Amino acid sequence: MAATSIYQSRVTTAEEAVKVIKSGDRVFLTGNVSVPQKLLAALVKFAPNLRDVEICQALTVGSADYVGPAMEGHLRVNSMFISANIRKAVQEGRADFTPVLLSEFPLLFKHGILPIDVAVIHVSTPDEHGFCSLGVEVGLTKSAAESAKVIIAEVNEQMPRTLGDSFIHVSRLTHIVPVNYPIPEHSMTEEGSSDIVQKIAGHVASLIPDGATMQLGIGSIPDAVLKFLSDKKDLGIHTELFSDGVIELVNAGVLTNARKSLHPGKIVAGFILGTKRLYDWVDDNPLIELHRTEYVNDPFVIAQNDRMVAVNSAIEVDLTGQVCADSIGPKLYSGVGGQLDFIYGASRSKGGVPIIALPSVATLRDGTQISKIAAMLKQGAGVVTTRNHVRFVVTEHGVADLYGKTIRQRALSLIQVADPQFRDELQKQAKELHYT
Repeated sequence: MAATSIYQSRVTTAEEAVKVIKSGDRVFLTGNVSVPQKLLAALVKFAPNLRDVEICQALTVGSADYVGPAMEGHLRVNSMFISANIRKAVQEGRADFTPVLLSEFPLLFKHGILPIDVAVIHVSTPDEHGFCSLGVEVGLTKSAAESAKVIIAEVNEQMPRTLGDSFIHVSRLTHIVPVNYPIPEHSMTEEGSSDIVQKIAGHVASLIPDGATMQLGIGSIPDAVLKFLSDKKDLGIHTELFSDGVIELVNAGVLTNARKSLHPGKIVAGFILGTKRLYDWVDDNPLIELHRTEYVNDPFVIAQNDRMVAVNSAIEVDLTGQVCADSIGPKLYSGVGGQLDFIYGASRSKGGVPIIALPSVATLRDGTQISKIAAMLKQGAGVVTTRNHVRFVVTEHGVADLYGKTIRQRALSLIQVADPQFRDELQKQAKELHYT
């Protein structure tokens, strides 16, 4: 049967498509800005007919009606990364969190540890050969979809056709729901405009050599770093995600990918998070290759890029170098994401530069300021990057190089990049702990 005939025979409505989901099923939900909105809304309406359906996901952007109190007993999210829209549900015990390295997330499905009954995905319209692109979210979706017994797909006329290991044939799609709506936008420009973020970004940029291959994690600091790189030469990208900031560097001839050891000449990523300008730019762009996360985030793949620079953030860092990035004390906040994958991968790279970058101070709701460089992590805090993996810690006050340093040397270096108002107290606590 020709691809066009297969496509037409499987077209249905969102309301009809979700009826294939049965009580007790495990459902994979495509995430980031690629959440299939029509299908998810239809599933929420159909949910009262279901019991104990588990929805596996990572970060999602948008409405979270599917984790609302009314869904209890019907739908229950099991997330491998806690995004803002489901954080309250996780913290209140109405949704679950499974800690896992992002590089291993798709392997849970692929290896049958979490068998998938139904995958709910979001793709571009098919090409003349019947292949749809997974668009702005390939990394976490490709293997999960391939592992599912049933695939329900929104086929969106406005989903960009990204290249790489990003395609799925219409014959694999069990139910097809044609849609036409804009991909949600997520701009990081405003987030990165503060003086503190700009200072941190400047310090980070000073550590990036010409010819570096870069990973830039999610958030304001990594995106701001891009604005400080206009004087660099032949930079490249190998990252779990990228945003609009790369466009200017490509246009300026700074981001050429020419000196990459792996995939030279190509920007390699797992997913994209940005504005319509970015989505239009990546559409059918041969410079961009999106790949599965178990490949992109594999530390032993990452390490094959010489001069690999990894930039990730943290909630707090203690004086021995332990990095908490997934919780506030025992309160679950996000997840490990790709931080350890890239920090370790960059550490093993020839000339690699693994960086943890964070503001030195956090301001609480009542206006109180606390130091994010702490003598000890809060009780119950999760260690994402261990003191054995950490190398550079950057705040707006400078760079602490911890590699090969004793606990005493680390404590003294970290105190120097803490906010001045907390340094005396940190020095006192370091002595009490016999660090100095």
